[in-house]
Amino acid sequence: MSIRTVAVVGCGIGRSHIVEGYLPHPDKFRVAAICDLDETRLKQVGDEFAIARRTTSFDDLLADDTIDIIDICTPPSIHLGQVVAALGAGKHVICEKPLTGSIAGVDRIIEAEKGAKGVLMPIFQYRYGDGIEQARCIIDAGIAGKPYLGSVETFWLRIPKYYAVPWRGKWATELGGVLVTHALHQHDMLTHLMGPVDKVFGRVATRVNDIEVEDCATASLLMQNGALVSLSCTLGSQEQISRLRLHFENVTFESSHEPYAPGRDPWKIIAANETVQARIDALLADWKPVAPRFTTQMKHFHRYLSGEGPLPVTSRDARKALELVTAIYQSSDSGSEVTLPITSDSPKYADWRARTR
Repeated sequence: MSIRTVAVVGCGIGRSHIVEGYLPHPDKFRVAAICDLDETRLKQVGDEFAIARRTTSFDDLLADDTIDIIDICTPPSIHLGQVVAALGAGKHVICEKPLTGSIAGVDRIIEAEKGAKGVLMPIFQYRYGDGIEQARCIIDAGIAGKPYLGSVETFWLRIPKYYAVPWRGKWATELGGVLVTHALHQHDMLTHLMGPVDKVFGRVATRVNDIEVEDCATASLLMQNGALVSLSCTLGSQEQISRLRLHFENVTFESSHEPYAPGRDPWKIIAANETVQARIDALLADWKPVAPRFTTQMKHFHRYLSGEGPLPVTSRDARKALELVTAIYQSSDSGSEVTLPITSDSPKYADWRARTR
């Protein structure tokens, strides 16, 4: 099993990738380089983790044949160009959310992947942890039964200090608000467990902060399997929680309320009766603990690169997540229900930021 060399680009969230994703796996990854335009932060992170190679040049990393993986943790508006360039340079690529700012952009990335030597793995770290993976195991085993209804809540708090970072809160650079930057992970968790979305009616508003993008949103979803789901998001909650409550024929699941790691335990797994509970107990009898967030996603990525498992998250997964974002924006602007998938004839296919109010 070979050790893969990684260059982390963007040392803000990139530091979390190092701490949670790479340091726990010294037999799998080595962070060989870091890149950031902020030389003070570059020095701090480099010194903290004893990373000798430090650069402000993304292009230098692309030209370095000793780098296997480019891990992109930069502001959202430059993800598209960096992902395409890294794929073109023959690198494997990891990219933080949002992958890009339009479905057209995702489709451009998918096209670039077809001829690339490397692969792209978007980050959806909230899929990992004992709670969500036990729920997925129960659903996949057919124990949960018919899906009925769900609710997903992203109740976080962001005050003006958060938006002092120049690229935040702006359509041009953050690409969106609570739907894109904050709730995207919880909504991905929903579809990961309850399947794809069919129809969307949504509303967005800016009520908490003096910013361009939305900081409150609601949506009503009809899933392809017939289940009904409500989404609600705000950046004005005085208690921060992330919560999924999903009702199936035989089981109700409720996530932990941990805002930034809702996939970890404790989850409520409420069986309809003793027979169902016995089936769940038997299924999970030999359960092995699953580390949350980046730790497990990076572990699965290395397994894929070693030919030992599937790619844990794909660009198609990112497309589905961003289709939901696009549909909510489109519905809010038009006042009409939107049917997925988002195709090239959608008014927001090329850019969901184009407001049509």
